[in-house]
Amino acid sequence: MIPWLLFILFVGLMVIGVPVGVALGAAGTLAIALANPETHWFGLMAVSQSFYAGLAKYPLLAIPMFVLVGSIFDRSGVAARLVRLAVAITGHGPGMLAVVAIGVAMFLGGISGSGPACAAAVGAVMIGAMNRAGYPPAYSASVVAAGAATDILIPPSIAFIVYSILVPQASVPALFAAGMVPGILAGIGLIIPAVWLARRSGMGEQARAEPRPPFWRSLYEALWGLAAPVIILGGMRMGYFTPTEAAVVAVFYGLFIGMVVHRTMTVRDLFPILREAGELSAVILLVVTLAGIFAWSLSTLSIIDPITQAIVHSGLGEHGVLALLILLLIVLGMFLDGISIFLIFVPLVLPIAQAFDWDVVWFGVLLTLMVAVGQFTPPIAVNLMVSCRIANVPIESTIRWALWLVGGMLCALALVILFPQTALWLPHYLGY
Repeated sequence: MIPWLLFILFVGLMVIGVPVGVALGAAGTLAIALANPETHWFGLMAVSQSFYAGLAKYPLLAIPMFVLVGSIFDRSGVAARLVRLAVAITGHGPGMLAVVAIGVAMFLGGISGSGPACAAAVGAVMIGAMNRAGYPPAYSASVVAAGAATDILIPPSIAFIVYSILVPQASVPALFAAGMVPGILAGIGLIIPAVWLARRSGMGEQARAEPRPPFWRSLYEALWGLAAPVIILGGMRMGYFTPTEAAVVAVFYGLFIGMVVHRTMTVRDLFPILREAGELSAVILLVVTLAGIFAWSLSTLSIIDPITQAIVHSGLGEHGVLALLILLLIVLGMFLDGISIFLIFVPLVLPIAQAFDWDVVWFGVLLTLMVAVGQFTPPIAVNLMVSCRIANVPIESTIRWALWLVGGMLCALALVILFPQTALWLPHYLGY
């Protein structure tokens, strides 16, 4: 009875609009209290302990730092300079601005690791340019949202950091390395249908007459931004700093670019940047801590083992269970952000992965890919909400374009499932 009440209360609170973190914490707290009817107050001591235990983890320090990095690079003008360089490489042919949008979004994924933040940064620069070149606003919003979805795959990734906390066997460096090739495959899977759609519909013809920016000057202006992922990931690989320390280095590097090199930021700009990053980090970390209460109640009530056994022995087999998980997580990705999905469902699905002897690093990349697909799948998706707001179009108008892009990323997902070494080769090569 109590397990059913746990899930019913959680879903009910979500339906009436209660924030995800509050719904998780309230459902978990009530379940813990009802599980100890004779000692309510003593049992509720586990709530505060679980809350603290969910937050007191060293890798979580990287999250506010990488959120801050995203805000700094957004305001420092790095995105605009990367766009100029990309246009200098691709030119202004039909569909080329879509390639630029996806490529720049993938690159920014190597700096901030947040899909909605990337959608805001790239959308602010690209959607207006694409509209002026003759691309439909709904198409532009779809492309930007889809490109930003690769950010939770390409390191550094906040989703990978959260997954490594939930699954200690999967280290952050191993997950970062494992996400690189699938992230590139996902980007290619988006570029192909984006260019095909643009050329089939004759988009971007107006931009042919525009001069191509000079390559060497554009490269020179973008060099500082191009060096950021090299410093972040190279420093971790060389052992100079941990992922958490890398995030702090990235913050100071971003401030140096914005305030000294490009001079697009001043000391007065720091307060709104810090406030924005603080608010977003607080939301993420609060969800993490409240999800710890929910996870503790799942474990205490012995809910996970029966669910695992029921699924494993359902007769669907390994591939059937995997197909069910893919469908479930893609649908959930339409409604929830990746971090919330991981916190809610990784404790439930990890025993299933262990029962089938799936590699936990590969499984983490697979889960992240599933969530990434859901982030730009209409009618409800977090990345689409951001890009559609910038493009000033309703989400419903993106369906005819976004579904083709969803199909492209699903092809990348299929490759990672069929060939696990696409995710595991690089971490093995690097010795993780």
